[in-house]
Amino acid sequence: MIWLAVTRFDVADYVSALFLVYIILIFLNILSSWIPRMPYNRALRASLDFIKETTDPYLNLFRRFLPPIGGGGFALDLSPILGVFLLFILRAVVVGLIEG
Repeated sequence: MIWLAVTRFDVADYVSALFLVYIILIFLNILSSWIPRMPYNRALRASLDFIKETTDPYLNLFRRFLPPIGGGGFALDLSPILGVFLLFILRAVVVGLIEG
């Protein structure tokens, strides 16, 4: 019988994939913020709410120190740029530590 062995590299790939999924969710949050009026659809609303509820707590950490630039409806939020940059750095460090 062959036993399935989980190696450090398997765990590192899994952790890397989790970071990548979260980065994709941040990009989806950015794209959804560019569309001011989404048509109402129950599944679409549930998906958008999930994306906002999972990414906004992380992005709010950066919004405290880096408020949006500009005003009104044309304010430019730079917190996702800083958040994604930090996630890429954390991903490299964490995956590197796991791989050894």
